[in-house]
Amino acid sequence: MEPIIKVEDLTHIYPTGQVVAVKDISLEINPGEIVGVIGQNGSGKTTLVKHFIGLLKPTSGKVIVNGKDTAPLRVQQIAANVGYVYQNPNHQLFARTVREELAFGPRNLDLPEDEVNARVEQAVEFFHLEELLELHPYRISFPLRKLVGMASIYTMRPAVFILDEPTTGQDNITTQTVYRLIKKLRDEGSTVLCVAHDMILLAEVVDRMLVLRDGDLIMDATPREVFSNYEIMSSTHLTPPQITTLSLRLREKYDAFDNVALSIDEMVSEVQKFSNK
Repeated sequence: MEPIIKVEDLTHIYPTGQVVAVKDISLEINPGEIVGVIGQNGSGKTTLVKHFIGLLKPTSGKVIVNGKDTAPLRVQQIAANVGYVYQNPNHQLFARTVREELAFGPRNLDLPEDEVNARVEQAVEFFHLEELLELHPYRISFPLRKLVGMASIYTMRPAVFILDEPTTGQDNITTQTVYRLIKKLRDEGSTVLCVAHDMILLAEVVDRMLVLRDGDLIMDATPREVFSNYEIMSSTHLTPPQITTLSLRLREKYDAFDNVALSIDEMVSEVQKFSNK
């Protein structure tokens, strides 16, 4: 299987020449994978993923998306394959109504109008945007605005979705919609990258995690392996989900549990197995 994204010795230095944002990073992401990208602020997370949509170009090295080197390509040429949902929807939304926002992407791909309308209807139903269609995006709440940003990318059906801090500023209802979206994308065979500080989200939905620190890729492993590595977590100043931290402490103190728990359901299962020993 050919990787959907391949990064070869990627280094990016911002124009001032004083900040090396990412250093000699190499990795592959396969079709259908759900990948978390973590690290403290300034670690290079957003810089890395912006190369995948062509918003940034390598200072050295290569980024290959769907078999094509991104260096000579315009953002518009990559957008059919990679959709980027900004952390701040105000940096993304521009149309006069939510309906126009949802239709812009697929219409820009020169799809037939009936297909454009069908995709808008599907997005409206999934994201529950029925009452917002004729409103200006800036006249709705921030959590709903973020959902509109996600929906506007969903209507384009890119092979790769990049979600930058998808649950930041979200209430519980819209957060659950984000969870459903990622699971739906998985079921549809899409590749998803989540740049996030929300460790609970990552524990529940991603297959692997890329850990960055000061521009270096310091670990590429499963959430269970990453959260179990005290040295890595401490060096990035990030904390595993509370249920995982409890599981790690019980495992260490009582030599309990076969596996580190990533969710409450897993914790219950491990407690039951331990109790029956």
